[in-house]
Amino acid sequence: MNFALEEHELMVQETARRVAVDHLAPGAKALDESHAFPKENIERLGELGLLGVNIPEQYGGAEAGPVAYSLAMMEVGAACAATGVTMAVTNMVGEIIAAFGTEEQKAKHIPKLTSAEYGAGAFALSEAHCGSDAAALRTKAVLDGDEWVIDGEKMWITSGDVAGVIVVWARTSGTGPKGITCFLVEGGTPGLSAGRPEEKTGQRGSSTVSLTLEGVRVPKSAMLGEEGQGFKIAMMALDGGRIGVASLATGIGRAALEAARTYANDRQAFGKPLADFQAIQWKLADMATELDAARLLALRAAWLKGQGRRFSIEASMAKVFASEKALAACNEAVQIHGGFGYVNEFPVERYLRDVRVTTIYEGTSEIQRLVIARSLLA
Repeated sequence: MNFALEEHELMVQETARRVAVDHLAPGAKALDESHAFPKENIERLGELGLLGVNIPEQYGGAEAGPVAYSLAMMEVGAACAATGVTMAVTNMVGEIIAAFGTEEQKAKHIPKLTSAEYGAGAFALSEAHCGSDAAALRTKAVLDGDEWVIDGEKMWITSGDVAGVIVVWARTSGTGPKGITCFLVEGGTPGLSAGRPEEKTGQRGSSTVSLTLEGVRVPKSAMLGEEGQGFKIAMMALDGGRIGVASLATGIGRAALEAARTYANDRQAFGKPLADFQAIQWKLADMATELDAARLLALRAAWLKGQGRRFSIEASMAKVFASEKALAACNEAVQIHGGFGYVNEFPVERYLRDVRVTTIYEGTSEIQRLVIARSLLA
């Protein structure tokens, strides 16, 4: 069993760490307070190849593999979670098109995603009445001559108002998962409109909106994959997305641990540093141990994906464990800071707000446990 990283993976990790420390972290608080989309951050990530880490070089990607992507996401997540989730979804959209798109679709869309020319990519699956039950979606697409006409509403769409291309799932026949088809809809297409950005607890620099599609017309060539294959595409994409969320959460948790460790060494209580108290030491020890386990679970799932092996269960394990342990670490970091942890003078309150949603999006913790349990009981 070899835990050593490949040279190219270390290079991607170091690239992500440098941009995270030098450029993303210093502006993270301002992004959170202004709710501004991190346009400059995304453009910088595009310049460094971090918007297509696992995408072939011929389309502008780094072609560095899933492990490198996981490592990069941890670094970016530790610096600015809002930038991290935008990066994650853009990478995921690029990978979907690379895996299921025609050569024409790949050449048209992926280079604009990896370079940040598109601003971002968006993944439009969820609807107000069906979050976890994606097969119950009601958005419809009807063939009219040489065009598909799409009508419906989507909810909780990351970067939906700024994305250059949006992967949209719609029902083309019947009920259930077999009647769902996937389409590529470009931003600005007539009939496509975004609602106001949601007022969120955390990750405020990431735009989250509802999308309305009213008579949106796309050519037949905009279908991604085959008709009726959409649900399969969504589930495969979410497997990879869970690696991204596990990595993002691990990065946020690591930032909280570092902040708590620094504070515990600096803060004096009863005549000595907080770090001298066993209660604080044990908190830090548990945080470090659980986050290290989360990191290894994320990297295992990423490695399996890179080997072309099944990784669905491992991705669910990584996602549920990393998100919940990172949430616990951020909560403990606030506790260690005491009253200072509850105000924005220190970053731990933002880490706690940012990490909370990682137990919800890309499949809730409850859904991950269902996936894992069904595999155990099959």
